[in-house]
Amino acid sequence: MMRSTTSQNSLNTLKKVARKTGIALIWLTVWYLLYCLIQQEILVVSPAQMLSRLFEMSLESEFWIAVLSSLGRIVIGFLLAVFLGIIVAILTSISEFMRDLFYPIIRIIRATPVSSFIILALIWLNTTTVPIFTSFLMVFPLITENLFKGIQNTDTKLLEMASVFRFSKRQKTARIYIPSVMPYFIAACNNGIGLAWKAGIAAEVLGVPKHSIGTQLFSSKIYLETADVFAWTAVVILLSFLIEKVFNLLLRKAGKKYNV
Repeated sequence: MMRSTTSQNSLNTLKKVARKTGIALIWLTVWYLLYCLIQQEILVVSPAQMLSRLFEMSLESEFWIAVLSSLGRIVIGFLLAVFLGIIVAILTSISEFMRDLFYPIIRIIRATPVSSFIILALIWLNTTTVPIFTSFLMVFPLITENLFKGIQNTDTKLLEMASVFRFSKRQKTARIYIPSVMPYFIAACNNGIGLAWKAGIAAEVLGVPKHSIGTQLFSSKIYLETADVFAWTAVVILLSFLIEKVFNLLLRKAGKKYNV
């Protein structure tokens, strides 16, 4: 029975991989047909040209410096948003005054276009700091609101039981609040890391900081190096996928501790 289940799981996995591979090939074919139809490399390059240019760039030290610099800035902004978001969520949960104090700020951040914040940040900050600031702003409201919702939705019966058994604040936090909040936290981080990455790259394109993916994209566009634009865009997509996978893995490991 065990062997049969394992074989079925392996077959399902192979089918899933084959399906996704087939879909990827379909879209690559569409891309190639579009390239053949337009026949202007200044507008569209072929998949082969993009891959060739990507391989060439990966052999240059400037490529890896730009990639690591962008990653560093955006991860710093994301982690800062998580840290402050946790603090503000706790404060707004225990104090109505703090809730009223932070609510307008969070609403304003959620309603304002990211491009407006980038332009303002370019006035206030140096170009290296702008992607950090932008990534932070995109994630902070998401973390704060999700954690606040998780705290508010904590099972009151469990809290009553904790009072009966005279749990300390530390025990309540570890055994009740954290398991209750963890699904909301994981969902916020899953959505937030993608937002932080896209907003951070957009800030780099507008701010043009030294050693960044956004700067390379902007330079490629200025000099009409279309193959480079496609190659750097592929880098952005691949890194976005990789970052989300890594964070999902870390969050799942953290969630297992609390049966999430």
